[in-house]
Amino acid sequence: MKNGKTFLIAFILIVLILLFYLFKGFLLTIAIASLMAVATSNLNAKFLSLTQGRKFLTAILTTACMVILFFAPFVYAMIELAKGLKNFDINLISQTLEYVRAYQFTLPESLSFLEPKIKEWIAGIDLNSLYRQILGYVSTFTRSGAKFLVDMVLICVFYFFANLYGTELVIYLKSIIPIERKELEEILSEVSNVMAVVLYSMVIIAIFEGALFGIITLFYGYDGILFGTIFAVSSLIPAIGGALVYIPISLYEFASSGLSNALVIFLYSLLVISFVADTLIKPLIIKWINQKLVKTPAKINELLIFLSMVAGISSFGFWGIILGPAILTFFISTIRLYVLLKNKNLI
Repeated sequence: MKNGKTFLIAFILIVLILLFYLFKGFLLTIAIASLMAVATSNLNAKFLSLTQGRKFLTAILTTACMVILFFAPFVYAMIELAKGLKNFDINLISQTLEYVRAYQFTLPESLSFLEPKIKEWIAGIDLNSLYRQILGYVSTFTRSGAKFLVDMVLICVFYFFANLYGTELVIYLKSIIPIERKELEEILSEVSNVMAVVLYSMVIIAIFEGALFGIITLFYGYDGILFGTIFAVSSLIPAIGGALVYIPISLYEFASSGLSNALVIFLYSLLVISFVADTLIKPLIIKWINQKLVKTPAKINELLIFLSMVAGISSFGFWGIILGPAILTFFISTIRLYVLLKNKNLI
């Protein structure tokens, strides 16, 4: 009997290894889709009640909602950027950089001591190196754009099936995992709440900040919808996201229309969006989501969530925004479960 049990365990491990090997190219997209399904489980439950228990229709509605709010802006921004890059005059970059480098300025007397250092720093900018870096980023964007779109399609497909069969899968996992149902439900609930806070706050804040940037660019004759969407997508990158958009536009305005336009766009983006919206209003939005849109408030500090997003991006790329908080939540939940079981003298 013992030999039979050992053989069965070894056989199951071999099958699992083969299964992971079979789907190794899709593991990341499956994980992201599953986590997004966990994050939107309350939305799926509301659609399920509206459709009177029709799971297939519910999965379609939930997936459509996620595509419209999360994926459609990415696709729109990437398509429009690809069109713009195709007709873009690359000489505009060098002309803008040359103008900035050759610009003569005078600081107020109270700041005059900074003037030589600033001019020395500007004179030391290697335009050729900077130009090559920009071209490298453009080349990387065009190469990775197609893969990113394919990943999005796969995530949508797996997300649909995760919503369609997620309930049955969770019930089955609860029956085979050797952990008490109550403790397991607490872990799953905490992961679901944290992922919901992360996902909903990302979408709402990105839309809000994108709208603010779209207004200022529309005022100066740009395509407000396009640049607002690009800013919204860029704002998902913690700390530096919005700067990737408003700094180049400010520099271009500086070279083409003068200092006043550039200063207005730069200061508006820095003060109204980066400081007021991102620093002051963002925590209020997260707090509101934590209290109103999830079943029970998440118990993980917002700073830890932010740091896990930054770490996730450095480890997994863009999708680390979702994977980072999930891994952190699983870790903290596991530690709490260990302490709980230890206090009950079960380990």
